[in-house]
Amino acid sequence: MSDRQGPSAGRGAGPPTAPDALPGDLVVERVLEVTGAQADALGRLLPQLSDAPPPSRAALSTMAAAPGCALLLASIGDTVVGSLTLVVFQIPTGMRAIVEDVVVDSASRGRGVGSALVAEALEIARAAGARNVDLTSRPSREAANRLYARSGFARRETNVWRFSFSTPERTPRD
Repeated sequence: MSDRQGPSAGRGAGPPTAPDALPGDLVVERVLEVTGAQADALGRLLPQLSDAPPPSRAALSTMAAAPGCALLLASIGDTVVGSLTLVVFQIPTGMRAIVEDVVVDSASRGRGVGSALVAEALEIARAAGARNVDLTSRPSREAANRLYARSGFARRETNVWRFSFSTPERTPRD
């Protein structure tokens, strides 16, 4: 099951839109239950972003159906060419939104796929009441960083901290 949006998704008043190079048959959809073909496509896309093993179809479906989580897929025809995950959640200081795991297939980069995914995520976050949308991106992902700047994101002066449970010699300290 999905909420399909056509090539004009996210256009109009609001966040910046994809460039004119956007393929006319590009569709961005919010997936609520992941099909086998979508899971296979994510299994092909996610290694282009991370060394982490792709999640199972069941894990992806659980995530996609979770309150506050939006799994967006971009497709051209029957081929999934990009993905983005948006998480929206309430904290004491307001509604927060975070974009994670943005990936566009290497063969489809530079065609507006990432812009369309980001525009749709921004619209969902706005509709949910988020005041801001945060994301992180490695400096080595130069094209992705240019996309975020073009989409209206501004670099924040902050420290990003991570605690890793997968590092055995590190344990939480009181």
